[in-house]
Amino acid sequence: MRKKIVLIAAALLGIGIGYNFMPLLWELLHVSTNRILDNMAVNALIGLVVFIMPAYLFSNYMDDLLQRIEEKLLQQKPETLISESLGVVLGLIVAVLISTLFWHSQLFLLHTILPVILMIILGYLGFIIGRDRLIDFRRTFLFRRDKLDPENKIDTVAADNVLARRAGENFYRYKLLDTNILIDGRIYDLAKTGFLEGTLIVPNFVLYELQYIADSGDSIKRVRGRRGLDILNKLRSEQIVPIQMYDGDFEDITEVDSKLIKLAKLLDAEIVTNDYNLNKVSQFQNVKVLNVNALAKSLKPRVIPGEKLEVMVIKKGTERQQGVAYLDDGTMIVVEDGYYYMNKTIEVEVTSALQTDAGRMIFAKLAHSRRKLKAQSPAKDQEQESNLSQKRK
Repeated sequence: MRKKIVLIAAALLGIGIGYNFMPLLWELLHVSTNRILDNMAVNALIGLVVFIMPAYLFSNYMDDLLQRIEEKLLQQKPETLISESLGVVLGLIVAVLISTLFWHSQLFLLHTILPVILMIILGYLGFIIGRDRLIDFRRTFLFRRDKLDPENKIDTVAADNVLARRAGENFYRYKLLDTNILIDGRIYDLAKTGFLEGTLIVPNFVLYELQYIADSGDSIKRVRGRRGLDILNKLRSEQIVPIQMYDGDFEDITEVDSKLIKLAKLLDAEIVTNDYNLNKVSQFQNVKVLNVNALAKSLKPRVIPGEKLEVMVIKKGTERQQGVAYLDDGTMIVVEDGYYYMNKTIEVEVTSALQTDAGRMIFAKLAHSRRKLKAQSPAKDQEQESNLSQKRK
């Protein structure tokens, strides 16, 4: 359909230009007296052929360009489109009014070139003003009320001025959730406290990645993925905050983080995450980020020294005899002497907790019973070795 529109527009443009300008060309070539060439049908046909052939060759490029423009317009809010259109129209009207002063000039620069330049500049300025001053237009034309509230005697005009603050400065309506924040689970607790305002947006590509993790063959990844799906279902079922799905996708981008950043720019939204790298990249691209780890860093940690936990050691640590375990939300626990209890569930006592922008790390030691057992084991090993040596003698 778009290709047909391009070809039809090129054909009409070619016919019009051929009809109006071909006689001038024949006159320059001194063939204006030849009525076989210099007539309306031939002129229109030549203009049609000249314009339709390039349009047909570049129809695929024009089709892609129109498709990108359509997607861009569909992602805009209706009030934004209206405001930008009004700004462009007002800019063009001002340009035409100024150009009337030069229409009777004999200079080609003044009566032709200057009006075109004025239309381009003032049309662009009108577009920028309509886009950036949307809140002021809305307040002026839609929310203006000159009477006081009869009950509370509140000046509603002043109240509108307070509520109609520029969205990009103090308030972001949409909050984009990434995969890590859903797996983390703390977004549910944060939403229940009422500190999150606006609408939570879960893009489809984030949901697909979460489903892929939940279907993973690795048991740890599978548990994390299912935890994220459970958190998402709880947020939607309990209706703590408004939550919506975003069905669009960016097929030219493969990375989920890059898609999130582009979507945040399109929707003028914030990204809620606990991913350290995504946080840094978003800040570099001027996208506002709500980092849950940064919030937790300024608050009291969930575990305190002396608290006992039951964990399973799944791998060895970087230092000798250390073991590494994980909580359900993915928090890493470094267990002293945990290397001896690989793939076993043990009770540990928290010694300290370290919170960084990249996440939380807990240091723990074996509980007293385990420490006694560990202290006795070397003595038993020495006794068994001595018995074997005596038997050999």
